[in-house]
Amino acid sequence: MDELNRISRRRFLRQTFAYSALAAMAPGSLLTTVAQAPPPDANATHLFMIGDWGTDRYVKQQVSVSQSMQMWMDRQHLTPNAMVLLGDNWYGKLHGGVDDRRWQDQFETMYPADKFPGPAFAVLGNHDYEKGKTDKVQLQLDYPKQKKTRWTMPNRWYTMMYPQQNPVAKLIFLDSNLPGTKPFDPWPWSYLMSHEEADQQDQWFKAELAKPREAPFLIVIAHHPLFTNGVHRDNPVLIPRWDPLLRQAKVDFYITGHDHDLQHLEFENHPTSFVVSGGGGAELVDWSVNPSKRGPFGGKVLGFSHLELTKDAVTLRHITLNAQELHTFRKTPDGKMTILKAS
Repeated sequence: MDELNRISRRRFLRQTFAYSALAAMAPGSLLTTVAQAPPPDANATHLFMIGDWGTDRYVKQQVSVSQSMQMWMDRQHLTPNAMVLLGDNWYGKLHGGVDDRRWQDQFETMYPADKFPGPAFAVLGNHDYEKGKTDKVQLQLDYPKQKKTRWTMPNRWYTMMYPQQNPVAKLIFLDSNLPGTKPFDPWPWSYLMSHEEADQQDQWFKAELAKPREAPFLIVIAHHPLFTNGVHRDNPVLIPRWDPLLRQAKVDFYITGHDHDLQHLEFENHPTSFVVSGGGGAELVDWSVNPSKRGPFGGKVLGFSHLELTKDAVTLRHITLNAQELHTFRKTPDGKMTILKAS
């Protein structure tokens, strides 16, 4: 068996606890911390990311996050070039199909085009894999084909060079709803992709990672985390399938939702920064691992993430309500990670 496949959960726990201890004792060894985060660069490319946002029960919380996004951009005098929708885009029903009123109320006008003029790249979450009178997976694929919209989902897995001109990052969007990624589910309308589809996606994913780098940064985006301090815990299905690929290709970021919080995880000798941004509006949930033990950051808060991209660095900010900046870090093409703001 390839050595990359022999990495166990126990070893990862040792690595991350070692990371936390070493970071506290010798900041220069694994990361650098600076006193004050610089303001966003107006000349950079800016992506706003939200996960677990399309709630049918907590719409007021979704409104609060949307307002915070607009407050943040007004304060920083910037407009995002695009949004990234990290799954669980639609909790509950869409009985009206592509004409359901929720498309307007909870997407088109919730994130108005004058404030969010760019594309909204979407991936599928577990709540999107629910069938009632309609198939919400198929609806999300059909919606941009039938409506004039910023909603962008050309397939269940796809890739984008971003920006298209002089790209700074290759974005790989995955469908993480693999067989086994959810515990026993008694609801007959909830389902997952097939084993054949999962294998097909893996072959495609490996081929994309094997291509020569066309941009300084490589970012993988999905709904389910591989590693999380949240209630869903580390994923025993995705870790052996995808973590060796992230390591081998030296992926810079793996960004997800699913746990309803904001997180940043680093592992010793791992090239990938793991980010969870699931604070888009759904109810908040508890921790399975205290973020003080495995981090460097976790916040049980509503909010979004701001990804700032230049050829020299990617800066990721976790922003909570009232446009409060909680945690910010920067990563350079050589893999060096610097914490710019720590709560």
